[in-house]
Amino acid sequence: MTEPDPFPDAHAGPMYVVTAAAGGERAGCLVGFASQCSIDPPRFVVWLSTANHTYGVARRASHLTVHLLRRDQRELARLFGGECGDRVDKFARVGWRPGREGSPVLTDVRTWFTGRVEARTAGGGGGDHVGFFLSPAERCPPGGGSVPEPLRYEDVDDLEAGHPA
Repeated sequence: MTEPDPFPDAHAGPMYVVTAAAGGERAGCLVGFASQCSIDPPRFVVWLSTANHTYGVARRASHLTVHLLRRDQRELARLFGGECGDRVDKFARVGWRPGREGSPVLTDVRTWFTGRVEARTAGGGGGDHVGFFLSPAERCPPGGGSVPEPLRYEDVDDLEAGHPA
């Protein structure tokens, strides 16, 4: 008899690309663990793997940019989830511009915000990921029309990660 899955909806959430800049270095990675975590004051948390190149840059950054991927952006997800930033310049392969405090904003992503890092989980309390708590500092301009279907984990579950989890 198989044990029930303790996290049945873990693979249903949207996928994000989180970018950071610090000390002249840029980094970005695919993130599946992220959520609004406070209404007042507004806060959002993104969980970065400590094995990931982006984690090292994000630890030194004052701001992170969180990009919500659309369902048609699988290749962007593959680039930021399947390539290692310590070996490949991902930003040479995509359109981007510097945002708040230099945090890269991907120009092909319509839904994004940049948040100031307010806190991080301490002492590895998040297992192999560290939570970065963000307060909104800049966001994409409002757009008209319908919100596109977000890319979800199940859309990229065949992706081979650039770093082990």
